[in-house]
Amino acid sequence: MDEPAPRVGILTVSDRVSGGEYADRGGPAVAAALDALLTSVWQPITRVVPDDAGAITAALVELVDVAGCALVLTTGGTGPTPRDITPEATREVCGRELPGLGEAMRAASAGRVPTAMLSRQTAGIRGNSLIINLPGTPAGAAECLGAVIQAAVHCVALLGGPHMVPVAGAPGPHA
Repeated sequence: MDEPAPRVGILTVSDRVSGGEYADRGGPAVAAALDALLTSVWQPITRVVPDDAGAITAALVELVDVAGCALVLTTGGTGPTPRDITPEATREVCGRELPGLGEAMRAASAGRVPTAMLSRQTAGIRGNSLIINLPGTPAGAAECLGAVIQAAVHCVALLGGPHMVPVAGAPGPHA
């Protein structure tokens, strides 16, 4: 019997998108980047929430504990403004943090974006799932996901999750 496609949560965190003021560009950019970075089939589970700690934590818990996502990618809420609280909400629901993923994402952007050091991306483990915070800009989210995809799929496998295959030559520890 064939294994079901791995579920990947994509959580857009934005007051304006959740309020209908803007169309979601971050979530679709993350999905497109994942399509380009993986050769294996995967199933997106998408959510949009405002920049609200309770809404973010509830969505992360639902994506992991209920929807069964082995990997959850957030986009938005990683800057320095008072409303940018995605990293704090992520830390609240994770048992262990993986700060190296955030460091790698900032390093990947630093040569191109002078303000990349202001981004507060992080990553952590909830149960047997990996949660990664990506920037809110579509280009930044795609670039940062590309920088950590090898490590991300390896981590998911180490946690006992489904096998996901990155494209040959994707950046990361096995490239």
